[in-house]
Amino acid sequence: MGNRTPFIVLAVAALLLAAAYALRESAQDDRSLARLKTAGTIRIGYAVEAPYAFLNAGGKVTGQSPELARLVVARLGIPRIEWRLAEFSELITELEQERIDVIAAGMFITPERARRVAFSEPIFHVSQGLLVTRGNPLRLTSYEALRANPNARVAVLAGAVEQRLLRRIGLAQAQFVEVPDALTGRVAVETHVADALALSGPTIAWMAGREQLGKTERAAPFTQPDPKLTRSSGYGGFAFRLGDKALLDAWSKAQAEVLAGQDFKTLMSGFAFLPGDYPG
Repeated sequence: MGNRTPFIVLAVAALLLAAAYALRESAQDDRSLARLKTAGTIRIGYAVEAPYAFLNAGGKVTGQSPELARLVVARLGIPRIEWRLAEFSELITELEQERIDVIAAGMFITPERARRVAFSEPIFHVSQGLLVTRGNPLRLTSYEALRANPNARVAVLAGAVEQRLLRRIGLAQAQFVEVPDALTGRVAVETHVADALALSGPTIAWMAGREQLGKTERAAPFTQPDPKLTRSSGYGGFAFRLGDKALLDAWSKAQAEVLAGQDFKTLMSGFAFLPGDYPG
């Protein structure tokens, strides 16, 4: 047995060296940024939820996340952006299957998503809110009020952070009405398919400022969820494939430069984000 020991040590050392070499080669093979610069085009996926991402009256993709992405991409030296629309719940799959290179859709950072994608540093931190029928007949002024009324139904964007928070608070599955976007959710409340629509504060503020509340109103006053549940919630960022480290690193550097400037503050206020919604 003593004669076998040197061979075992050598074998282990060889495996470690091979693993280190593989890791180095993997890092060197990461051409995620170089590939996009060579192509001159970056494909950015988005889903419609104003003010995070939407189409303006002229059909241009805009919103807090796309406009911020434009500023970052300009600093990366990539001349063209190809915008790809998808359902919010399908964006990560689109990224994984390499049909897009970045997600710019106001995507909240959650542990579940972070197992599938790599997030940039946060680009906003927002509070929660509810849209309810005018007069708020069920007195829904918090997520806890929804939990306390088992007959109340709440519309949520499929896969959104509001759905995750409400589940953690204890809502039953039967209380959820999944909708693809905020407009459909508002209609669900107006037609009594749901009693409330759970959205972020900036989304509700944006809708209110453009007279898009229809026959609904913002639940006010509204009590925010327990901070123990939301301490790491409400932060959103751009999302990348886990292996695209070169792209993420370059993006993060350019993003930090943008966030430190006045252009970022102007952009945020233009989409109904208040100073308290900044990512600091």
